[in-house]
Amino acid sequence: MRTFSEVFRVPEFTPLFLTSALQVAASTASGLALGTLVYAATGSPLLSALSMFGPSLAQVAGALALLSAADRLPPRAALSGLAALFALGTAASALPGLPVAAILAIVLGLGAAASLGGAVRYGLLTEILPKDGYPLGRSLINMSSGTMQIGGYAVGGALVAALSARGTLLTAAALYLLAAVTARLGLSGRPARAGGRPSVAETWRVNARLWSSAPRRQVYYALWVPNGLIVGCESLFVPYAPEHAGLLFAVGSLGMLMGDVLTGRLLPPHRRERLAAPLRLLLAAPYLVFALHPPLPLALAAVVLASVGFSATLPLQQRLMALTPDEMSGQALGLHSSGMLTMQGVSAALAGALAQPTSPAVAMTAMAAVSVAVTLTLAPGLRGDPARDALAEAG
Repeated sequence: MRTFSEVFRVPEFTPLFLTSALQVAASTASGLALGTLVYAATGSPLLSALSMFGPSLAQVAGALALLSAADRLPPRAALSGLAALFALGTAASALPGLPVAAILAIVLGLGAAASLGGAVRYGLLTEILPKDGYPLGRSLINMSSGTMQIGGYAVGGALVAALSARGTLLTAAALYLLAAVTARLGLSGRPARAGGRPSVAETWRVNARLWSSAPRRQVYYALWVPNGLIVGCESLFVPYAPEHAGLLFAVGSLGMLMGDVLTGRLLPPHRRERLAAPLRLLLAAPYLVFALHPPLPLALAAVVLASVGFSATLPLQQRLMALTPDEMSGQALGLHSSGMLTMQGVSAALAGALAQPTSPAVAMTAMAAVSVAVTLTLAPGLRGDPARDALAEAG
């Protein structure tokens, strides 16, 4: 597959694409509403960051306990059920008078469940599309995420102003419910990819097998750490510029969209692989300008440019799939997604904690500098041929 139109001609891709887009829109709008709500109530950069990115931190619980279900549950039932659960939890977060501690408990619980959602979604994508179509399909889903985030932050900011944060949360709950209906009616009733019952023990067994491969470990580190540290920078947009946080998030999503078009559609596979490390450097380097407390136009330009670097995940995901047996593909992608989002949550907490005694600008600069250092350290271990490494492991 070489074009986006070919991907959309695959019958089940469109409902999966729409389900993902609706969930991203709901998550974006609800995250901005929660961050605004909690910051207004507490004045704390740390609690504001945790309310927006705490669900990512909770992904580690799902990765340790739930991921075996990704290959052992029927995908349609899993995706529609999880979207309905998020609709219920988001609506509960909008209850008047709900304590901040209760809000954080809800978002952390939903974060643990979300680890399974990513694993099921991207495992199903490997079934719907042939192997050569996966990068294009994943790029399209990433692009829809960028588009929905742009719209979600822009519309979410307007909804917060017009309807209040709680009204925005109820709107997000309705979007989650629509995603559940789309998955239930649009996807076919495929069986589970693997036999057996999902369990914590099975999750640990397969995770241990995935982690036992040194080449796969290098890919996971590269997928998780540089990316997560930069999301730590993003988690401080609200305390850094309260009146312009929605705009900063929106232009960041625009940069992600541009990167996915470049990497997923315009670059041939061999160039995509070679640009993985430079793209991870691009992800972090522009944030170093925040040490100078730049004016808003320069800050927006830095965020757009840096966000192009998020597209480094596409060649890394291809490398991961080349190193992983088909029967573990769902859990392998789920471990990638959960680990990445967990690192994002950890980084949001670290960035918020660092910003408390210093400033958001200082914390953002520090997180970006560490991301650059990690990318440079990991680069030598990602230069081998994944097909050769897979054969060596099988032998």
